[in-house]
Amino acid sequence: MEESEERENQEEKEEINEETKENKESEAKKEEKEEKKPEEELGKEPSPKQVHETHTSHKSNKTKNPWVVSTLILGVVVVAFLVIVFSKGGITGNVISENNAGEIVMDFANSQVEEEVELVEINERYGLYEVIISINGENLPVYLSKDGKNLIHGVTPLSVFSDEAETTTQETQSTEVPKSDKPKVELFVMTHCPFGTQAEKGFIPTLKALGDLIDGKIRFVHYFMHAPEETETPIQVCIREEQSDKYLDYLECFLEDGNSSRCLEEVGVDEDKLQTCIDNGKADEYYEVDSSLSESYGVRGSPTLVINGVIASSGRNSDAYLQTICSAFNTVPEKCSSLALSTSNPNPGFGYGEGETAPTSASCS
Repeated sequence: MEESEERENQEEKEEINEETKENKESEAKKEEKEEKKPEEELGKEPSPKQVHETHTSHKSNKTKNPWVVSTLILGVVVVAFLVIVFSKGGITGNVISENNAGEIVMDFANSQVEEEVELVEINERYGLYEVIISINGENLPVYLSKDGKNLIHGVTPLSVFSDEAETTTQETQSTEVPKSDKPKVELFVMTHCPFGTQAEKGFIPTLKALGDLIDGKIRFVHYFMHAPEETETPIQVCIREEQSDKYLDYLECFLEDGNSSRCLEEVGVDEDKLQTCIDNGKADEYYEVDSSLSESYGVRGSPTLVINGVIASSGRNSDAYLQTICSAFNTVPEKCSSLALSTSNPNPGFGYGEGETAPTSASCS
């Protein structure tokens, strides 16, 4: 009896000890799991929401695409140019120095963009000032006309265009021009677009050489991009329509340096008649004709050549214009093959420099 009771007591003690042991092991495992949890959290990949919150709180101010920054800078500079022009009553036509060109770009860039901007160098290219600035280590070219009147803000690196876009452009430019006995040839420009003035310098000799064989005219696009154009365009349309014998001579003079006052006097334009044309609204009527045609043809930049109502592709030297225009005759005149016009491309902007490397596809648009 006593032995039975002792055996039962012994079994109860063993059961208690076993239960205590299991509890201790369970407690140990739980503590071990709690210790590992922070380590796992450290190595765990954050959820999309956590990633968004982290990026939002530590978002960098640096812009990834320097060309976006360049567009912003140049847009600001254009506005600033307009403010300066109108507040001072116009641009004098004086040629600015390289240092001034650099200062203009840097001052506005630094005041409008948070990114680090550095002036790298200033060169003379295509008859313009090329101001190279660096944004986040990326070099970007900014072009100014030498007189400081025009900022070329439509220049975009070719690398941003896809092959598909280039193909589309080529197909658009290759539209067949209809032929006629007397081609109607219209060159649409802006008075102060450097690429428009470049085209005029190549086009005028061809216009003069072909004379009455064509119905040729220089017209103006339906919008303005450079401040002086709103005052110069009325001058040019009035001379073209009311003193046509002076028009091309005036233009050739004007294309030297953009000095309208000097050229009006040198060419012998009747300034009283000119002023009347501007004051009585005739200038607006003449420009409205150009503007309507520009829109109807689908003109989207200066310069744009239109032959027989169709936008045509052409080089910008005099010989290139000659070949393009002569291909639009039903019967090609003998004069087309006997003329020897320049094959050198005029430089953009004012002045009569030439160069094989001068751009022939850029436009103000």
